Amino acid sequence: MEEQVLNLIMYTVPSIITGLIAFYFFKEHTKNEDGRRRFLLKKDMQVHALPLRLQAYERMAIFLERITPSKLLIRIAPTSSNKENYESLLIQSIEQEFEHNLSQQIYITDKCWNIITASKNATIQLIRKASLLEKTDTANKLREVVLTEMMDRLAPTDAALSYIKEEVSDLW
Repeated sequence: MEEQVLNLIMYTVPSIITGLIAFYFFKEHTKNEDGRRRFLLKKDMQVHALPLRLQAYERMAIFLERITPSKLLIRIAPTSSNKENYESLLIQSIEQEFEHNLSQQIYITDKCWNIITASKNATIQLIRKASLLEKTDTANKLREVVLTEMMDRLAPTDAALSYIKEEVSDLW
């Protein structure tokens, strides 16, 4: 009887060890295959997504260029001498440009989107502050005050444009 138990153990232990080794190798093989498939899928997606991401960065760069105060004031002339109407027209133009590009946020990083949004808001604030000054009494004076302000410091859009350029250079 003792001999039968010993024979049973001698046949069972190698079978169990072989089974465990086979299980381990199949598990590792499956894990490696999943990793390889993920890598290939990610690589394929990146090939298709990169042009979309670059296009989004391009569109946001154009947006920032269009709302740069000096370019905005040249592109949008006042329709009357009323400074409130002109201020409204400028802000409405910025907001329309922004809304037109809202979908681009899915292709760029959250940090970049937040910087672009902050730049847009800072530009609007700049226009509003210039409009509130006592010396600003007409639309043309508003243009003059904003342009003079831009001579003394960088436009709010400059920082966002620099960040976009930095982020795009990291894609390569």
